[in-house]
Amino acid sequence: MEGFWWGLVGSSSLLIGAAIVMVRPLSQRVVGLVMAFGSGILISAVAYDLVEDAADATDGGWVLLAGLAAGALTFFVGDLLIDRRGGADRKRSTGAQQQGAGGAIALGTVLDGIPESVVLGSTLVGGGGVSVALLAAVFLSNLPEAMSATAGLLKAGTSRSRLFVLWGGTTLVSAVAAGVGYLALGSASGTTVALVQAFAAGALLTMLVDTMIPEAAEFAGPVGGLVTVLGFATAFGLSQVGG
Repeated sequence: MEGFWWGLVGSSSLLIGAAIVMVRPLSQRVVGLVMAFGSGILISAVAYDLVEDAADATDGGWVLLAGLAAGALTFFVGDLLIDRRGGADRKRSTGAQQQGAGGAIALGTVLDGIPESVVLGSTLVGGGGVSVALLAAVFLSNLPEAMSATAGLLKAGTSRSRLFVLWGGTTLVSAVAAGVGYLALGSASGTTVALVQAFAAGALLTMLVDTMIPEAAEFAGPVGGLVTVLGFATAFGLSQVGG
């Protein structure tokens, strides 16, 4: 239940991001800037809260490399299957989701959130409490994802009630994934935990390049790079405080 609770906190920003867009629709430029900030946050979380920890926990680099490759390939294959079923534009803010399939979009949204939630739950292993830096990274990165996707889904004609069901369901699945991560890794070895961290890092990096960064680059404009660095620095600062 502790893992479930922290997973719920981290993923609750999906509902908050959706609500913000529903109350006050944002321009695509603003959504792009928020996506750039979220991308920087996740890149920093991957580097300092996943890859670095995984590297420190293992003597050989093969565990890290194997985890990164497995995570990237797993997400790539899953995302490819979902794209072919109509979920390719699930995070677009332009309304391209109108040409897709609702079920595939929902599955893709869940796929995007599972790796970070499992790792969030795994940070509780050992009784040291949840990683504040990773929790903040998950919360802050979910916000722009939900804002961009909600803006596009609204333009595509999706009703508000269906959107709340989509994000509410994704929030619950992410919370369950965090609980499962804590339960499954509670008695696991350091090498196994490191492998899971590296797996999540590979999946998250693949997701970033596939869904978030293209949206940021297209709509944020030249300042998007600066905002991405700001997000990176913010998450790095949180990791130092949390450490």
